[in-house]
Amino acid sequence: MSRQRSLQTIAEAEYISIGELARLTGTRYSTLKFYTEEGMLPFHQEGEKLVRRYHREESIRQLQRIRQMREEGLTIPQIQAVLESDEEE
Repeated sequence: MSRQRSLQTIAEAEYISIGELARLTGTRYSTLKFYTEEGMLPFHQEGEKLVRRYHREESIRQLQRIRQMREEGLTIPQIQAVLESDEEE
């Protein structure tokens, strides 16, 4: 089992794991996994290792947007529609 990186190292890294993103943002792992599976949280996959890595800054911004929309009362399908329309622009 690998040793966890410090929060300082994570905060300075360009790409982080889903577990590190959970630690950094205080978001539950299961929530991040759900957002990833629903296409709401983009990730990069490293070759054959199949390790998902999240761009730290981009992922934090995306999570903030999702949280804001959830606070405004939008449903998951509505949030997906907004995010998809943003990608098309």
